[in-house]
Amino acid sequence: MEAHSRGRGCFLGSAKHFTSWLCLAPGNKISGGKLLSSRTRRTSSRAAALLRLAAVTIGRSDTALGAFYRRLSSRIGKQKAVTATARKIAVLFYNAIRHGMAYQDQGAAAYDERHRKRVLSNLQRRAKTLGFALKPIPEAAAVS
Repeated sequence: MEAHSRGRGCFLGSAKHFTSWLCLAPGNKISGGKLLSSRTRRTSSRAAALLRLAAVTIGRSDTALGAFYRRLSSRIGKQKAVTATARKIAVLFYNAIRHGMAYQDQGAAAYDERHRKRVLSNLQRRAKTLGFALKPIPEAAAVS
C-alpha cells in the first residue's frame, strides 16, 4: 500500500498531518517572510466537530487536559482554547491508534504544578540574563 495515498483510506502521515487534515492546525499565510494570518480553516468534518465538543466537555473536568483548556481560555479566549484542546485530543488519538501509545492522565494538580515550575524556571533564566537573581518570599512575610 502506498504511503502517500490521496484517497479517504488509511492515513499514514504524522500527527501534524492528521491535525491539519482535520482543520485543527493553523493555516499560516506568509508573504515575504511575514506572517499575515494564522487562522484555522473552516470545516464541515464531523470528526473535527466531535473533537471540539469533547474539548468543551473536558474543560469542565479535573484532568490535565481540563486544566490546559482553562488556562488557555482565560488567556486567549474560549474559541481558541477549544481549537487548541481539540488539536491536543486529536494528537493523543492519533498516537493511540497509530503507535499504540496509552494515555495516562496526571490530573489537574500535576499539570498546574508542572506549569508553575516551567514559568518559574523561565523567570529565573530571564532574570539571570538581566543580571538579577530571584529568591522566594519567606512564608511569614507572605501570610501577613
